[in-house]
Amino acid sequence: MAPSTPLRVYVPIDAAALSVGAEAVAQAVAREAQARGLTVEIIRNGTRGMLWLEPLVEVETPEGRIAYGPVAAKDVPGMFDAGLFVGGVHPLRLGKTEELDWMKRQQRLTFARVGVTDPLSIADYRAHGGLKGLEKALALTGHDIVQVVKASGLRGRGGAGFPTGIKWQTVHDARAEQKYIVCNADEGDSGTFADRMLFEGDPYLTIEGMAIAAVAVGATRGYIYLRSEYPHAFRTMQRAIEKAEAAGLIGASVMGSNHAFHLEVRLGAGAYICGEETSLLESLEGKRGVVRAKPPLPALQGLFGKPTVVNNVLSFAAVPWILAHGAQAYADYGLGRSRGTLPVQLGGNVKRGGLIELAFGISLRAIIEEMGGGTLSGRPIRAVQVGGPLGAYLNAAQLDVPMDYEALAAIKAMLGHGGIVVFDDTIDMAKQARFAFAFCAKESCGKCTPCRIGATRGVEVMDRIIAGTDVPKNIAMLRDLSKLMTDASLCALGGLTPMPVMSAITHFPEDFDRPPSLRQDIPMAAE
Repeated sequence: MAPSTPLRVYVPIDAAALSVGAEAVAQAVAREAQARGLTVEIIRNGTRGMLWLEPLVEVETPEGRIAYGPVAAKDVPGMFDAGLFVGGVHPLRLGKTEELDWMKRQQRLTFARVGVTDPLSIADYRAHGGLKGLEKALALTGHDIVQVVKASGLRGRGGAGFPTGIKWQTVHDARAEQKYIVCNADEGDSGTFADRMLFEGDPYLTIEGMAIAAVAVGATRGYIYLRSEYPHAFRTMQRAIEKAEAAGLIGASVMGSNHAFHLEVRLGAGAYICGEETSLLESLEGKRGVVRAKPPLPALQGLFGKPTVVNNVLSFAAVPWILAHGAQAYADYGLGRSRGTLPVQLGGNVKRGGLIELAFGISLRAIIEEMGGGTLSGRPIRAVQVGGPLGAYLNAAQLDVPMDYEALAAIKAMLGHGGIVVFDDTIDMAKQARFAFAFCAKESCGKCTPCRIGATRGVEVMDRIIAGTDVPKNIAMLRDLSKLMTDASLCALGGLTPMPVMSAITHFPEDFDRPPSLRQDIPMAAE
């Protein structure tokens, strides 16, 4: 017998869940409820980040939310028979969502609402702590807001790790009639999806963070630059902005204050280089996405030549929590100069891939082996790339490094956007090095010679090495070319391409001196 209270089921609408059948599951739940004469509210929430369990269906019970997964449409009738709405026993029953080991081990600050709330419900957002940060910001001066962000130790989550508060301070102090807030949501690194998850699962968080930034520095207009490959995120964010304006959260008056903040979302056109902030600004202005020389800095002469705050999604998304709970509460997480939490995106050859938000300092090994369960293939881990396609390849002996900006830099690696891609012992690292050059050659904006020509020459040198031609000579040439690209490239695309190449040579030298006949069964990384 069904309980008398309203029946509530959560079926994710996140793109990752949709890709494995979440829409069919939601429809099956609706059909089954109708056939049984039950009134059921189906809430399309974001994903909890346990992607190997998607579609993850949750049901609200007096004891809390009970999770089932991964659920297929064909499983739904049996789940109803088992007493779904009272958390009935079923082979797919996982238990209370918050008690699952994957969830219990995390410190979710930025992602606290993702998977919990109805993404487009402002009432739900408020009920789970939303808008408290903006309310506190509106009671402060711009200078005081900047000081809070500086004191929190928040650093840019897009890859560079530059202190967010210092960037805001520069824009705050700049004299100009017009200032802008720009959110870099061109999430193009391999193995990253945190921005997409936030946009699809908790869009008001980024809107709130950008509004706080606008109040802090005196900006009245904002733009979200979103990668074109995220249609679901684009639709959700557009709708969220419309609803936020209609509710008076942003627009001519931010929550009834004398601050105005108008926000738009713009789609990119698929260029990886537009993840670089100056190239992004060029694209926003309607120009070809080409890197600008610095100085001037975007904080002084950014969008349309005006002072501009350019931050990553995760940077803006961390700010509401900081304002709501205080700088010290945020700084209490992490270690050294890496404060707060880091949303780690775990993928590649791993059993349990997904998003994990943890305080800085956890080791790479703990993330991969304890949270991720090791390789999906069951073979030994051979290499791990941290920080996207321009990040270093680390070997199995380096997995105890803590996830921390300085600790990774000390071993010539970088944190980047927090993406981790795992490879087992079948990977050919010489071919991975070639892929780095091929990727750069394809994605280069072409403005500077070291990147435009250097990456192309790099592919040619790697082809000779892989073919076994004059290997010592070509490796020496590869080192010279890598130094040139590092020292002379205009931006990080060309400047960082040598990082995966040189790390592969350093940690996996045997792969660069292997007879061609032994490479035949090892696949080339896709270009």
